[in-house]
Amino acid sequence: MTKKARIHSDGASSGNPGRSGIGVVVEMGGKTYEISRYIGITTNNVAEYTALIEALKKAAEAGAEEVDVYLDSELAVKQINGQYQVRHENIKPLYARAVSLLRGFRKYSVRHVPRELNKEADALSKEAIKSAPPR
Repeated sequence: MTKKARIHSDGASSGNPGRSGIGVVVEMGGKTYEISRYIGITTNNVAEYTALIEALKKAAEAGAEEVDVYLDSELAVKQINGQYQVRHENIKPLYARAVSLLRGFRKYSVRHVPRELNKEADALSKEAIKSAPPR
């Protein structure tokens, strides 16, 4: 039986750029893995890609062979799926890393979902910003 993971990830930035966090929920085989981490001062798009990369790493670590990824960043989804080009130099290495990780799975899908369907990852990313050290 194939090990399949369901991933929800989100990046948040308080200001753009601003204090940023990532939120990840990976569900696989009846287990749920969560990540909520402050990542410093950066843009929302960098946070989105960082969250995706950490989610894919966690799924691989957990032994996933296939992943279904859900993001509320339409831009990231369209870039990953080849509908939009990646133009910003700071996003290009993150995009390349995400695509490389995705190709490590036997099968994958990356889909856009409205924020309401990404609530847990969204809450974890915002929680991470709140947990940041004082300025």
